[in-house]
Amino acid sequence: MVVSLAYCSGAPTSPPETCLILGEQCNLQKLPFDSVEPFISHRVSAKVFGEVQSELGDSEAVWLYPKLVSVATLSSKHSRNTTPSAAHHIRDTVSKHLGKSGDAAVLVVCQRQHVFACGVAVARAFPTYTRKTSDDAASRTVSVYFHTPDDTSAITNQDIKVLGSTAHGIRLAADIVDRPRNEMTCDDMVNVARDVADKLEGVQVTVVRGQELKRRGFGGIYGVGQAAETEPALVVLSHTPSGATKTIAWCGKGIMYDTGGFSIKTKTGMPGMKRDCGGAAGILGAFKAAVECGFTENLHAVLCIAENSVGPKATVPDDIHTLYSGKTVEINNTDAEGRLVLGDGVAYARKDLKADIVLDMCTLTGAQGITTGSDHAALLSNNSQWESCAVAAGLHSGDMVYPIIFAPEFQFKEFKSSVADMKNSVANRSNAQCSCAGLFIGAHLFDDYFKPSPIIWIHVDMAYPVHVGERATGWGPALLLTLFGRYSRSSLLLDTAPVLPAEQTSKRAKHDE
Repeated sequence: MVVSLAYCSGAPTSPPETCLILGEQCNLQKLPFDSVEPFISHRVSAKVFGEVQSELGDSEAVWLYPKLVSVATLSSKHSRNTTPSAAHHIRDTVSKHLGKSGDAAVLVVCQRQHVFACGVAVARAFPTYTRKTSDDAASRTVSVYFHTPDDTSAITNQDIKVLGSTAHGIRLAADIVDRPRNEMTCDDMVNVARDVADKLEGVQVTVVRGQELKRRGFGGIYGVGQAAETEPALVVLSHTPSGATKTIAWCGKGIMYDTGGFSIKTKTGMPGMKRDCGGAAGILGAFKAAVECGFTENLHAVLCIAENSVGPKATVPDDIHTLYSGKTVEINNTDAEGRLVLGDGVAYARKDLKADIVLDMCTLTGAQGITTGSDHAALLSNNSQWESCAVAAGLHSGDMVYPIIFAPEFQFKEFKSSVADMKNSVANRSNAQCSCAGLFIGAHLFDDYFKPSPIIWIHVDMAYPVHVGERATGWGPALLLTLFGRYSRSSLLLDTAPVLPAEQTSKRAKHDE
């Protein structure tokens, strides 16, 4: 079934066929019947609603009318490292407890400050990709409404636009990640990016592909993708509004399929590697939403696209590649390819885009799940203030992140090579492997970790949060829209975004002068 998602203010003019009312118990208990009457009065009386409302426990769901009208409480158990909005529970709650027939309404009951996180979380319950022949071809509209007990002012049209744009970015990212390699090749990803850019006013596209990558020195992207049937690519979408004073680059790992190369994955380790493009997919969805929401600074989406295949032209261990940074890398593991393409991406952000802030996002390591778990992405940064802002943005958005160790003096030695500037995989896999992988990328942004640089760098490894079970989550857009919400014209994002550090010096690092 094709599901259209609509965000709405006020109440429906006619009762929906099916309805789910959800929120934390403390908020649902404050919900007057007249606020839900337009949604359920044709099926549920005030008396029945009141009785259920008074008895409803934590993390509980009840059908007020069989298979059509339900009310569900979200867990109120929040540790300091999980989102206080309980948005991370909404996907499962909507999937399980919203009736399956006809057009539907979801009434989200939450605090005003949680509208963004809870609203966009609903989108995760409605993935767009399927190839099941049994799926009904019919369409359905799910309308999302809000009741905020702490603030009775209406959700504005601008808020609706932001919610809709972000939800679409989430569903776009999930759709890309869910598609198999025979439907989402490098060519397809380039075309999707072009299509996004074509629909955004004033956005310019730069594409570097195939032999041109090699000629221009993108040894990471080219070296990873040179054996694939479809050519690797660097795709850059650029939004440069008048009056901008900062330049921000979001770099995404877009490995459209990862066999591991000659360091090949096992028969159980390879399935699911269609998801290795999750970073680029999330960046693309976030860029689209950010521009639609009125991003006020220069913003570039740098998509590093390749397929890590095996063939006569494939990179083999012991090969040495020169990346766009000019640094040489000895390959000791062809299955550590994401850092190679992103090394080129962040170097391009520094050298060509002159970025002040560089964020890379990627499904980089299996060690991420061991380090920060299935629900929190790993966060690495050269700036403690921006690290704190990213953590806060994760809690506010529902795309949660947690810091990992930044100590290059202890970790970067793992890449020591006798014949090149570095190897691409660590010597000791027990020495903060997740941090090491991030530091490899940063080494192509900075000449030296111990020399001052005005560039802010944020690395996000989201290998595990990119999916739940066998479905993509659309992870990333909510985080980026929140973290950089201060650079938006949206009052909803401005109210949700963390307070950013004081202005950084505009002087370029010495190696860029």
